[in-house]
Amino acid sequence: METFYNIKQRLSEKGFAIIENVFTIKEIDLILQTIAQVDNTNPTFRKTNDLFAIRQFFKEVPGAFNMIFNVKLNLVISQIFTIDYFVAKSIYFDKPGQSNLFLAYHQDLCISVNKRLDLAGYGPWTTKQNQFAVQPPLDILENNYTIRIHLDDTDENNGSLKVIASSHLKGVYRTETIDCTKETVTNCSVKKGGIMIMKPLLLHASKRRVIHVEFSNCLLADTLQWSEMETLQITKGLRKNLQT
Repeated sequence: METFYNIKQRLSEKGFAIIENVFTIKEIDLILQTIAQVDNTNPTFRKTNDLFAIRQFFKEVPGAFNMIFNVKLNLVISQIFTIDYFVAKSIYFDKPGQSNLFLAYHQDLCISVNKRLDLAGYGPWTTKQNQFAVQPPLDILENNYTIRIHLDDTDENNGSLKVIASSHLKGVYRTETIDCTKETVTNCSVKKGGIMIMKPLLLHASKRRVIHVEFSNCLLADTLQWSEMETLQITKGLRKNLQT
């Protein structure tokens, strides 16, 4: 595996990085078995012919948390992020092979919060499946990271993530102004058990099965709170142990 320094540099410059073999095939299959056992009738589940999604994934599938945050992933987080990062949002996406749903290029501009407040710099607001979402100030988005855990082999032939490298450095885009003929598009092939780390402001488009986890180390304004704030057990002591 390449050095964490190089991975951090690529994240800073390009907005994304891929790390293979963070999970074994057996570990991924166990996670999928755990997902298959949950009651999918709750409001945070969305099930159509084109998409099966579980919002607030770690709340709905708590048994998956320790499976996902294994020694390898904790090592990656401790080296790429700082130890004060926490889980801010978690979603399971399954877009079946026959699905016609393909998300156009977009940025992940909204965060999930516990309530709606009229605050300077926060907006617009939306509500999805009884969950409040808002676009926060730019500095929060610039500071956040996303990890996509790949549950299948993905490549350009079956809907792998497409990204426009370095687009995260340009702030918030009006997506209708994007001219892909003038941008460098990268197909991000990732094997089952690999992860992709990306910045939320990176322009991307995809249609594959992943667990999408967003991380932040920012507190929100006033009494607003992250709706899914999950602290990671990566203390300074654990970080030291992981490095030895």
